[in-house]
Amino acid sequence: MGEKKRCSWTGAGADPLMLRYHDEEWGVPVHDDRVLFEFLILEGVQAGLSWQTVLNKRENYRKAFHDFDPAAIARFTGGDIARLLSDPGIIRNRLKVSAAVTNAKKFLEVLDEYGSFDAYIWQFTNGRPINHRVGSMSEIPATSSESEAMSRDLKKRGFKFAGPTICYAFMQAVGMVNDHETGCFRHDAVKTGEYPAHAP
Repeated sequence: MGEKKRCSWTGAGADPLMLRYHDEEWGVPVHDDRVLFEFLILEGVQAGLSWQTVLNKRENYRKAFHDFDPAAIARFTGGDIARLLSDPGIIRNRLKVSAAVTNAKKFLEVLDEYGSFDAYIWQFTNGRPINHRVGSMSEIPATSSESEAMSRDLKKRGFKFAGPTICYAFMQAVGMVNDHETGCFRHDAVKTGEYPAHAP
């Protein structure tokens, strides 16, 4: 069997963690509120950094942030923030750490209003994934009208690190948009709902 063709952003000689993320998670529709919250926080953390950097610290984030339990994070105090800022396992950026606490509180407010974050966030694509046909990374947009609308609403609600570019990356991660390159073995699988994939 020949080697699987993947999206070019995985890079030549990409590490197993990146390949597994691409093959099993990226672009797969997510409707679990905890996972949606995890990606909301991680995509905000990524701002100005590479996804590889964040992916390498993902397990540390899960430990430091109570497995991304928004109710637990919403209760974080100044002492908790100080503890996190001394934790070498995460990105020690005060604005990003504080934003995670703020976003947890706002996340809970959305739950109260909509019953689930899933019901709220998927309204921006009318509850369905948007399947693009892109041949290369250069054809993938940084934002979209949907991510701009999402950003406006999140910011209005008080969410931090919720610009349209971050929102678009979030949409890609949780399968609201399928931006796998058409030559990638995951493009059609994600489009037709054949997921999760088996790791290579």
